[in-house]
Amino acid sequence: MSLHQRPHQKPPAPGDSLPFSSPSSAATPSRPLPLLTLPYLFSLLALLLFAALLLPWGPTRPSSVPGSPWRTYTLQEAAAFAAAAGNGTVLLAAVSRPYLPFLSNWLISVRRAGRADQVLVIAEDYETLDRINAAWPGHAVLVPPAPDAQTAHKFGSQGFFNFTSRRPRHLLQILELGYSVMYNDVDMVWLADPFPYIVGDHDVYFMDDMTPVKPLDHSHELPPPGKKGRTYICSCMIFLRPTEGAKLLLRKWIEELKEQPWSKQRKSNDQPGFNWALNKTAGQVDVYLLPQSAFPTGGLYFKNKTWVKETKGKHVIIHNNYITGFEKKIKRFRDHGLWLVEEHSDESPLGRI
Repeated sequence: MSLHQRPHQKPPAPGDSLPFSSPSSAATPSRPLPLLTLPYLFSLLALLLFAALLLPWGPTRPSSVPGSPWRTYTLQEAAAFAAAAGNGTVLLAAVSRPYLPFLSNWLISVRRAGRADQVLVIAEDYETLDRINAAWPGHAVLVPPAPDAQTAHKFGSQGFFNFTSRRPRHLLQILELGYSVMYNDVDMVWLADPFPYIVGDHDVYFMDDMTPVKPLDHSHELPPPGKKGRTYICSCMIFLRPTEGAKLLLRKWIEELKEQPWSKQRKSNDQPGFNWALNKTAGQVDVYLLPQSAFPTGGLYFKNKTWVKETKGKHVIIHNNYITGFEKKIKRFRDHGLWLVEEHSDESPLGRI
C-alpha cells in the first residue's frame, strides 16, 4: 500500500443482505411517527441552529481544508519516501499551480524512463500540494512559507525570483539528510534516462546554457567566464551528491541570492547567483559539465536543425528555454512532438490536468 493511502471499504454487492435486515423485520409493519409536539419542534430547531454555527456555508475546496494530512507532511518524510524508491537519490521538481500541465508532461517522460517513483515535487502553494497528493499520494510536499502563487509564474517578476531563489535551500536540506538529488525544471522532456551520464564520483553535475556548438569530445571542466565575468551554466538541471563540496556550492549560491536581490532594474532570477557561486568556489568543488549532445539548451535544440540531425540519437533531456510564455512553450513542444499530455495523459501519475 502506498504511503498515506487508506484502505477503502468494499461496498456491499447487489444481493448481499445488509446487517440490519432480516426477513422478520422486513415483514413487521412500520409504526406511525409520533405527533410533532411543540417540545419536539423546539429541539429540532435548536439542533439545526447548532449545526449551522459549526459547519461552513457552501462547499469548501480541498486546498482550503485545514485538516488535510499533507499540511504536516515534512520534507524529511517526503525525501525519505522518494529516496527509498531511488536507491538513495531523489528526483526533484518545484511547481506552483500554473505549471501543473508542464509537470504532468515532464512526468510522462520520466515515467517512460522508469524513474517516476523517486520523484518528489516541491509544491509552492497548498492547492498544488493537495491536488498532486490526491492523485499520487506522498509525492508532493510544501516547505513553508508558501510564496505568492499568483506572481510566482511570471518570468522576470519578483514573485518568480522569490520562487526560484528557494531552490538552493530545498536542495541543501535534501543533501543534509544524506541523499543525492537531481533537480529538473518542468519545462523539460526526457528522451532517455539521464542517470547513465552521471559518471565518475564528482560533487556536482550540470549542463551549459550556451548555444554555440561544442565538439562531441568537449571538456567536462567548468567553462571559462563570459562577457559578464561569469559562466552561463543552466540552473535548470543539476545533480548533486551529499558531499561537503556540493553543500559548499549551495551555501554560496544562497549567499549570492541575498547579495543580489531582485529589483525593478535587474529583474534577475536564481541562475546568475548559481554561476557566481560556481565561479567563486572553483577549485573547491569537483564539478562535471555534461555532454552538450545529450543535454542541449533550448536555444540550440529548437533553433539549429543541422546540429539536431548531426546528433540524432544522442539527445537525452530537452529544455524548452530561450522562449517565454506558457502558450509559446506549449506550441513549441507541440510542433516538435514533445507535448505529451494531450494524447498520453493516461501515462501521467497525475492523470488528466
